[in-house]
Amino acid sequence: MSGGTYLGMPAFPEAAHEAVRNQTLRGNLRHATHTIRAKRANAVAEVSDWAELREAGKQIKDHTLRNLDTYLVRLEESVTAAGGTVHWAADADEANRIVTRLVKETGESEVVKVKSMATQEIGLNEALEAEGIRAYETDLAELIVQLGEDRPSHILVPAIHRNRGEIRDIFAREMGAWGRPAPEGLTDTPAELAEAARLHLREKFLRAKVGISGANFMVAETGTLVVVESEGNGRMCLTLPETLISVVGIEKIVPTWQDLEVFLQTLPRSSTAERMNPYTSTWTGTTDDDGPQNFHLVLLDNGRTDTLADEVGRQALRCIRCSACLNVCPVYERAGGHAYGSVYPGPIGAILSPQLRGTGSEIDASLPYASSLCGACYDVCPVAIDIPEVLVHLRERVVQGGPVTREGAKVVVKPAKGHAAERAAMRAARWAFSRPGALRAGQRLASRTRRFHPRTLPGPGRAWSDSRAVPTVPAEPFRDWWQRTRGGNQDRTQDGTRGGAQDGKDAAK
Repeated sequence: MSGGTYLGMPAFPEAAHEAVRNQTLRGNLRHATHTIRAKRANAVAEVSDWAELREAGKQIKDHTLRNLDTYLVRLEESVTAAGGTVHWAADADEANRIVTRLVKETGESEVVKVKSMATQEIGLNEALEAEGIRAYETDLAELIVQLGEDRPSHILVPAIHRNRGEIRDIFAREMGAWGRPAPEGLTDTPAELAEAARLHLREKFLRAKVGISGANFMVAETGTLVVVESEGNGRMCLTLPETLISVVGIEKIVPTWQDLEVFLQTLPRSSTAERMNPYTSTWTGTTDDDGPQNFHLVLLDNGRTDTLADEVGRQALRCIRCSACLNVCPVYERAGGHAYGSVYPGPIGAILSPQLRGTGSEIDASLPYASSLCGACYDVCPVAIDIPEVLVHLRERVVQGGPVTREGAKVVVKPAKGHAAERAAMRAARWAFSRPGALRAGQRLASRTRRFHPRTLPGPGRAWSDSRAVPTVPAEPFRDWWQRTRGGNQDRTQDGTRGGAQDGKDAAK
C-alpha cells in the first residue's frame, strides 16, 4: 500500500488508544517483536567490534550527508557512464509522474515490485493504478498487505500484525482476484503459505516486462545499487524484466565500496538477525546480454533536503531501515505500526515522518510525543541515531514554533495553536526555578496543603490523569529535609543554594 492511505488518520494518542484494546494485535506484536529482539541480541553479541562498527557507520553517514551534493553528482555521473538514466524528483508527485511516464513508454500495463519504503512513501501503487497500471508486490509480507487491502505496520515485517490464521484466510479469499488462486485446503502452516505465495507470484515474474525497486544503498564511486533481502523475490524482479526503475531517497548513498562493507555487517544483524542476508543483489547500469536492458534511477528528495538543514534532526537521515528500534520500543509493541499514520512507524517514524511531511497535520504534530523517551531505540541503533534527542527537539518545534509545513520549496513555520497553556506553564516553571526563594516557598505551601490535593486533574489536565496516578506531594520538601538532617555545616553559594561539589561529598559520607 502507500503513504496516501494514511491521509486523514487521527493523531497518535487517539489511534493508539484504539489499538491497545485489540488483544489479538497486541499478542501478535508481542510474540514477533520479542522473538526478533532476542535473535538480534545473539547475532550482535557474536561481533567483538560491534561498537566500532556502529561508530564507523555513524561517521560514514555523517560525512556523506555533509557532502551530499558532491556525492550525488558523482553517483549520477557513474550511473550514466554505466548505461543508466538518472531522474531527479523534488517531491512525491514528481516522482510518481516520472515513474508513470517511464512505464507507459514501455507499453506495459503491469509491473512487479521489490519491497520498497520509498515507493510506499510516495504512494506509487495508487498513482500507477490511477493511470491504468497494476503493481504487484512480490515480497511475502507486502503481498499479504496488498491482498488484504491493508497497510504496512513494520519496516522489516510489514504484516507483523497478522497471524498465520489471518494470512491463510486472506490468501484463500483474495488470491484468485489477483492471479493464481490459493490451493484447495490451504492450511496455516508456514511452508504451505510460502508455497501458495510462490506459485501465485511465479507467473507474474515470468511475464513481467517492467520491475520497480528501491535500494538499501547506492555506491557513488561506481553507480552501483544494492538490495538485501531474504526471500529471492527481489532477485527475480531485478534480473528478469526488460526495464528496471529504482526509486531511492537521496540519503541512501555511500561514497565507496569500502564504506558499504560496514553496513553489510551491521544491517543484517540488526534487521533479520543474520550474519549476511541470503540475497544481496547489486547492479551497475546495464549490460548487453544480462539483466534489464533499460535502467532508470529516480532520486527522491520529498523533504529530505529540509531535514538535512536541521542540525539536530538530520541524524534521522542516517537510518538504514533495519527496524531494530521498533522491536525494542514499548510504545510500538503495544500500539502497533498503524497508529503512527505513516509508512515509517515506531521510533524512527516518530522523528522521520514529521520532518519529511512537516508538523502541520494533527498526526504529524503528535508523533514526537509517541515515546516514553526510555532510550532503548538509541541503544540498538546500528548508526547511533539519538532518537530521544530528536524527539525532544521536535517537541520543542511543535510547542514553541508552531506547525512546520512545506509550501513548494519553502519551509513555513506557522504560529502555534492550542499550546498556550503549556507555554505559560513552562514560563512559570522557568521563573520559579530561577528564584530559589520563591521555589522554596512554593514547595512548603504544596506540602502543607497536600491533604486537599485532588486525585485527578481538572480541565486540560484530565487527559493526563485519566491514565496516570497524580504523584503524591511529600509531607516535607527535600530542601527542608536536607536542612533538618544535614544542614549543620553547609556551604552556600551566593544565591543561597547548595554547592554542587560539596553536595556530593556530604552525600557520600
